[in-house]
Order: sequence, then structure tokens, then C-alpha cells
Amino acid sequence: MPTSGIVVSVPVRSLLWYGFETEAMLTQKVQAISGVSPDFESIVEELYPSIACTGIGEFLNRLYECIPTKIWGVKISYVFALATAPLGAAIYLILKVVGTRYVITNRSVKQYNSLGIRQLNSVPLAQIADVSIDPDSRQVFYKTGDIRLTNAAGDTLLLIRGVPYPDRYRQVILETRDARGLVAASLARIQARK
Repeated sequence: MPTSGIVVSVPVRSLLWYGFETEAMLTQKVQAISGVSPDFESIVEELYPSIACTGIGEFLNRLYECIPTKIWGVKISYVFALATAPLGAAIYLILKVVGTRYVITNRSVKQYNSLGIRQLNSVPLAQIADVSIDPDSRQVFYKTGDIRLTNAAGDTLLLIRGVPYPDRYRQVILETRDARGLVAASLARIQARK
């Protein structure tokens, strides 16, 4: 018998078995609570940071935003983006080889090497009290920001730099953390009933 999940029983009146109508209960497969397994860690989302997480990326953002005047809705300084596109592409490729990636699972937020499986850092979801976006880290051109995971004491557990669309990624972490807490409470209640 599985240790967690929901067994759904459905009454069926019109079950035909060799021409006889019988009343029966069909038990469907165990349906897991979304995103949670008592035995396995499931990946919710994986993130490769933008080139904005590097010093050169920050410089390029400042360069692209240095002339705020617009012509036909496009900033004049975006012409620099065309000239520096090969530099940006080179940094992007380098980050894919020697950079880091972040993985949100149903149990933790982990930091890995971009290539390979070497884990650099891990923060269990239960330890995360707050997920905030550093206001000074926002980069307009790249639409990125830095996400800070803190514990109840206010200590930084993990700083995720150069996150594209940081508001959305922050929300994913918060929802995953909250879901993990609710599932842990539900599993505890189920175990207490046995």
C-alpha cells in the first residue's frame, strides 16, 4: 500500500459482467498530490541566469540604458547593443559552460554547475522564510534581478543573481514552499490516523 496519495473510489451502477448488471466500486490508481512524492524529489523548474549576473553584463546594461531618449519607441542607446552583440553572445556561451544553474524541486532550491551534476549549494524549502528581490539589482535592458532567500533570523541562505523576470521566479519559489508545507502537514495528519 502506498504511503501517501489519495485513493479515489468511484461507485459504478452500470458495470456489465457477462451480461449481469452489478453494483461495484472501482478503485482508481493512487493519485499523487501534485508535485510531491514521499520517495522522490521532483524538479519544478530549472533556471540558467542571464549574462546580467556578470560584471560585463552589468556594464552592458548601463551602456544600453545611458541615453533615455527614444525615436519611434526605441531608445537611441540600443544601437550599442548591435555593436556589442558578439561580446554578449560570447559571455552567454561561457556561462553555459562554466556558470551555474538553479533548480527548484519539491523539497529544496539547489545550485549546480551549468554542465554536470555537481551540486554547489542546497536550501531546503522548509528553511526559507522570505524570498525577496534586491531592489538595486534590477536591470532594465535584461529584465533581470537578484533573488535573496532568507531564513527566519534574516540570514541569507542563497543569493540567485541575474534571474530573468525575477517576480515570476520569486512567485514559483513561494508557491512551491507553501505547497511543500501544506503537503507535509497533510502527510502528518494521514500518518496520525493510522
